[in-house]
Amino acid sequence: MRSPRPGRADVSEQPDHPSAEAVVAATRQWLEQAVIGLNLCPFARAPYVKGRVRFRVSTAIDEDQLVADLAEELGRLAAADAEEIETTLLIHPQVLVDFLDFNDFLEIAEATVQALGLEGELQVASFHPDYQFADAEAEAIENCSNRSPYPTLHLLRESSIDRAIEAVDDTDEIYRRNIETLRALGWEGWAARCGR
Repeated sequence: MRSPRPGRADVSEQPDHPSAEAVVAATRQWLEQAVIGLNLCPFARAPYVKGRVRFRVSTAIDEDQLVADLAEELGRLAAADAEEIETTLLIHPQVLVDFLDFNDFLEIAEATVQALGLEGELQVASFHPDYQFADAEAEAIENCSNRSPYPTLHLLRESSIDRAIEAVDDTDEIYRRNIETLRALGWEGWAARCGR
């Protein structure tokens, strides 16, 4: 596994990394204020208010440990009743704090889904404090649609995605609306809403 890029300290090397409770609290606030509050993902509200979102804070300090946690959570989600756990947020504040490293890791995450025989059943979406779409500038406000307080792997059921897509006429409209919403909000509004 690759080590973090030079010049960027891994959170695990910092003595005051946040507690699991603080990480979950910040993630919940982001979900409530940004994802649900701004309707960035119209499919997020229902599982959240029904208590079907599992929050798992990984203590991994390297990619190997994170792969083990990812495999464990994928297995747990696949085995669980969707009425109990519909989706999982695997939050990993101590590893992959550099966005480029995180982005590279997504290939490993997909390979893990495949290795477990869960392709077509589960998939992994990604959120990161420094998220950047390939066609956007680093400081473009539209990146905020995928910016979370901590690096996060979102484990989703394909069946949930299929149901959500069936309920929407044009899924591309969600992306366009998010850009409009975030540009209207601006950086000052984003900071006020999300605290950063």
